Amino acid sequence: MTLLSVNLNKIAVLRNSRGGTEPDICRAAQTCIENGCGGITVHPRPDMRHVRPEDVRALAAMLRGRVEYNIEGNPFAPPRGGYPGLIALAREVRPTQVTLVPDGDGQITSDHGFDLSNDLERLRPLVDELNAIGCRVSLFVDSGPQDFAAAKALGVQRIEIYTGPYAEAFAEGEPDAVLADCAATARLAQQAGLAVNAGHDLSQANLGTFKAAIPGLAEVSIGHALIGEALYEGLASTVRNYLQILR
Repeated sequence: MTLLSVNLNKIAVLRNSRGGTEPDICRAAQTCIENGCGGITVHPRPDMRHVRPEDVRALAAMLRGRVEYNIEGNPFAPPRGGYPGLIALAREVRPTQVTLVPDGDGQITSDHGFDLSNDLERLRPLVDELNAIGCRVSLFVDSGPQDFAAAKALGVQRIEIYTGPYAEAFAEGEPDAVLADCAATARLAQQAGLAVNAGHDLSQANLGTFKAAIPGLAEVSIGHALIGEALYEGLASTVRNYLQILR
């Protein structure tokens, strides 16, 4: 079955809006695990507007040996303040997977993937270091043809297809063309020996259609919609709903 990795950034946003420690991100992770999710995702950013380095460390301590731990972020964002940098955090906590994302400081959320024809050489030393410390490496990419064979040769193990355009097209009632592009991208990546993840704006409404179109989908990372839906349905039941869709 496709693994569900729950992104907990929005739990941290709510906590940070008030200060203090509530809601507790580790308690949220525990609830997700108890209800069957196979992974936890966080995306720390240099401005620390949601998940902070101390959250990354606390989650690593509680998750180790239980479920997969995926840390996302821009590997080129330099350290500043209390943020040590993505690779330094990975070196410290040794997550299962590091998903490299080309997001800038000014972005509210990730909105594009790497261009493998231009970015692979810059990524090479970072991929080498992550592999050396035992982290699986995934690259966030847009749908469309890319040099997945070169990424595989570099030491990348997975891609994560950026599904924002699919979710937007689904909401507009015209998902077929974008979904076909995602399915073609997944096939090309799998033919090159890469496993395929997906994430961004996936929801209970659109996930089933996407999953059905992507045979062998390894993992979905879902946060914004899942946490939003949990406000109405409860976190435990919402996680179970997503797992039922993935089955």
